[in-house]
Formats: sequence, structure tokens, C-alpha cells
Amino acid sequence: MAVFVSAVHARNSTTELLGQSLLAQQSQSMPPITTALPGAETGRRPSSDLAKLESRVQPSVIWVTVFDPKGNLLRTETGFFISPDGNLVTTAYAIEGAVNAVAKTGDGGIYNVIGVLAASKALDLAVLKADVKRVPFLEVNKNGNVPAGAGVTVVGSALAGSEGSVRETTIAGEASDRLEIAGATPASSVGAPIVNDNGEVIGVVTSAGEKTTARPAAALDSLLSRVAADTEARWPEAAEARATPRPTPRPRLVYAPAPAFPPGAALPGQSGTGRFRLTFDPQGNVTNIQVIRSTGNPVFDESAIKTLRQWKSAPSQGWQATVPVMFQTR
Repeated sequence: MAVFVSAVHARNSTTELLGQSLLAQQSQSMPPITTALPGAETGRRPSSDLAKLESRVQPSVIWVTVFDPKGNLLRTETGFFISPDGNLVTTAYAIEGAVNAVAKTGDGGIYNVIGVLAASKALDLAVLKADVKRVPFLEVNKNGNVPAGAGVTVVGSALAGSEGSVRETTIAGEASDRLEIAGATPASSVGAPIVNDNGEVIGVVTSAGEKTTARPAAALDSLLSRVAADTEARWPEAAEARATPRPTPRPRLVYAPAPAFPPGAALPGQSGTGRFRLTFDPQGNVTNIQVIRSTGNPVFDESAIKTLRQWKSAPSQGWQATVPVMFQTR
């Protein structure tokens, strides 16, 4: 049984888009936050309505488990599907240093994550692509930011147990690029969707603990707009680590004298044909000769082997060649 741990984390301000390097951005002054007045919290939903919302939203919420180039577990964070063909959202921190990942659903499904479609460290959001034909997914709310004081729900993964259960809360403060959520949130909620009564995504949790912050739907939508229909999903870390392979030199003989007819064996009618396999090392030297088929005359075989040991090839990665040798008198 594997135990996955998620940590509360802080992030740097750099932005990454698929196919580009991470570009350092200058820090900007934070926009003003509108704070809810005391007592502005909306009324609680009936438990039956909350259960219906959970059953509608939670099947789309997943765990994203990522691995480093050596196959070691880096971390697990929450995410959620936003398209039926496997596009998913999680935090940009979740995929730092990763070259592979899997998406785990609450019903036991495990899907390989092909790569990254788009990511922004400034927003701490990433859009990934899972190898799956059809999955339940969430719609992103298009009606703008939710005002401070509005009631919302955080929905975690069913894999997180009680920590993944739906949690009603309110928007404690909002700005153009971030939301502050009232109350503490479990660390496993990082990457989880914040939804409205219709189950639409109005935000993504980016930090949790005593103070919970999130990116609003408008910020997520701006990242999604960078994903074109033909965008190729790939792992940037894997592409950077994979050096451009050097072309392998084609094997080429640079010295190949023909075996001499053995003295004293040049009698009328004497002949023989054999096949010999030569092994060359990277420096081009013959390191082994194997008799595939004898000439039928030990003297011919010895003469052939003696000459073939002198053959040279151009430097390579090492190779083998099978050489036919014929002895014949006229």
C-alpha cells in the first residue's frame, strides 16, 4: 500500500508555456482584495443537496502522482478533468521536476499522463493530458469572478478519505487573479476545484492550511485559451534532459587486404571457399574471427585468418562483418 503525502507550498513567479523556456517575470504589486463583511456568509445547503453536488463533482476529481527521471515518486496532488478526452488541471508546483505522471480516479482507475499542454508558474496552474478515451469532467464557469461573501464548495478526491469530502465555505476576499477562502483547508485540497451550486469550477485551490488561497476561473480560462487543438502534450523536463543523439557512424573498412595463396598449396585444381565473421572494436581493430564455414583446407583457413586479423575499420560503436574468402588456382 502506497502512502502519498502532499505538502503546503509557496511558489516563485515565473511563467511557462508548452514548447517555451520558463521566462522570469518581474514581480508586480498585488491588486486590491475585496473582503467580505462579517455576517455576509450565505446559508448552508441542505445535506441532501450537498450530497448531490458531491456525487456530481467528485468523479471528476483525481489524484495526480508525478515521478522524477529515475522513476522516484516526487509528490501527489489533487487535480480534476476539464474535458471528456482527458485534459486535466492541477498546480504548476505539482509537476516541477517531473517527467512522468499518472492520474488516479476515485473508482480505482489509473491513467498515464502523456505530458503538459500548458503551465504557468505565475498562476501556479498546469493543464495536462491523460491517456484516456472518455472521463467525467467539470465545466469552467464563464460568468466572471465570484464576489466576496459568496458561498462555494471545495471538492477533494475520494482517494483522500474524509479530507476529500465536500466542504462548504465562502469567498473571504477576491481580486482579479486570486481568491481567499474562509477557514482552514486540508493540505490534500491543493489542486482541488472550488465549485458553485451548479458544479461549475469557479476556482482552483493553490495553497491550503490555516489560510487558503485559490486562482479564480478567469485565470484558469486564460491558461486554457493557450491550448490549441493541435497542441502536443509533452514533459518539458524530459525534453531538456534528453540530449540530441549524435548520429552513429556507418561502419566502413579502411584497410582490407586479400588473403595470399599459401606457398606450396598452389597445386592445379586446389580451391576452397569459406566464410569468416569479424568483430571490430570501437577503434576499428579486429578483436575476434569466427569461422562460419571452413574452406575445407586448414592451410587456407589459417592463411585467411592471418590476413583478416590485419583488417581495419573507421572508428565506430563496434560492429561485425561476415566476409567470404575464396582460394582458387587457375
